[in-house]
Amino acid sequence: MGEHLTEKDVKKIEEEIEYRKLVVRKEAIEAVKEARAQGDLSENFEYYAAKRDKNKNESRIRYLERMVKNAEIVSDDSKEGEVGINDTVKIYVEEDDVEETYRLVTSIRGNSLKGYISIESPLGKAIKGHKVGDKVTVKVNDNYSYDVEIRSIEKTGDDGTDQIRSF
Repeated sequence: MGEHLTEKDVKKIEEEIEYRKLVVRKEAIEAVKEARAQGDLSENFEYYAAKRDKNKNESRIRYLERMVKNAEIVSDDSKEGEVGINDTVKIYVEEDDVEETYRLVTSIRGNSLKGYISIESPLGKAIKGHKVGDKVTVKVNDNYSYDVEIRSIEKTGDDGTDQIRSF
């Protein structure tokens, strides 16, 4: 089973693949040619750096192609009033007596520092499909769980500005 991706995620990944094949690959090959033309390759740092960059690009292309090939497509639609993908959710964490705001996203867009929580994370799994006022238990592991209350849901949708994570 691969990543859970929306149709929009797949489209963005395919756009990146095409850009890397048509633009970055061409630039990388040209950089290798130029560095090779400088002569002795045994001490040519520019040649090795250009080869490394070219190989990095090819590796990223293969990674993205494999991701798309093995992806499980999920719908970013959700019922009115329920937490779904790309929605911004305000929750109350009873244990810490604090309100927090998160945006529920697919795993490749998850970024806790920006408040983007994956639908595959314990919190994402717990709140997805629930409504304002619902109290849910977030099971972190067999030994620890905590309760949250959903305070608000904002149907933000996908504005297309999120970046696909690089590894």
